[in-house]
Amino acid sequence: MHKLNWDDLRYVLAVADTGSVNAAAKVLGVNHATVLRRIASFEETCGGPVFERDRSGYRLRPSRAPVIEAARLAAQHVSAAEALMQGNTNQVGKMLRITSTDTFCQTVLAWIYPALARRMLPDRLGYLCSNAHLDMARLHADVALRPAMVLPDDLIGRKLTEMRFSVYAKANRREAQGWLGMSGALERSGPAQWLSREINPSEIVGNADSFCLLAQMTAKSNAQTILPCLLGDAAPDLVRVESVAPDFHVPVWVACHRDLAGSERLQRLMDAMEKLLQPHIPAIAGEALSVPKASGGR
Repeated sequence: MHKLNWDDLRYVLAVADTGSVNAAAKVLGVNHATVLRRIASFEETCGGPVFERDRSGYRLRPSRAPVIEAARLAAQHVSAAEALMQGNTNQVGKMLRITSTDTFCQTVLAWIYPALARRMLPDRLGYLCSNAHLDMARLHADVALRPAMVLPDDLIGRKLTEMRFSVYAKANRREAQGWLGMSGALERSGPAQWLSREINPSEIVGNADSFCLLAQMTAKSNAQTILPCLLGDAAPDLVRVESVAPDFHVPVWVACHRDLAGSERLQRLMDAMEKLLQPHIPAIAGEALSVPKASGGR
């Protein structure tokens, strides 16, 4: 077996991050053939394929997730060595990426960021805000904070609490004027499926693919919508309203890829997230009295 060419790591990581050879070539400033050659070299040296090729691009084989994790760490050590050679003695840790919905990113994850960042030093934190579930097998993210009835088979984690949803409307609206619905990645949510099943389409006066945006739209209209209580209870212009819609409850998980569950760094991050999120569980669970209003209260 040939010795590993460490420069091949850059090409492997670029394909893992982008999901395609063409995109990786653009990021690295090389041509398509160079990326293919470097990937083939890495796979030959390491004793087997790293990616599965299909029409959608290059997908990291689940069993190879630890390889990419190790490659990222090696690449960061190389960068640290270069920095030291250039006289930069500041300690630089790994960039840890947390993916979550915009509801969580714009609330609890933003709130705990300073404390979480301090706990994880010298590692650094990056947030990936997406209502679509990112492909953890491609290691777009290291840890996920996600509402889901069950975790997919490739993820492992702990249930933090249950997120509650209720119906909200503008506090001083004169009369109800339809519903605001969910689109995009939110169409799979329980509230969206209930609206599709129980509400006449003519009563859906608008929609959005973000609960954060729906909260703002509701505050500026006479329509009602279903929101996470974490958002609705904290909005100064919104109130819960009685409705035929049930209260929805969805488990919230802190999780990572199953093949990376043994990573001490990721376990430390998950433990820190779980501890720092504890004071915010009442707000996530929809216990309204625990949620401070920006003004007015109720």
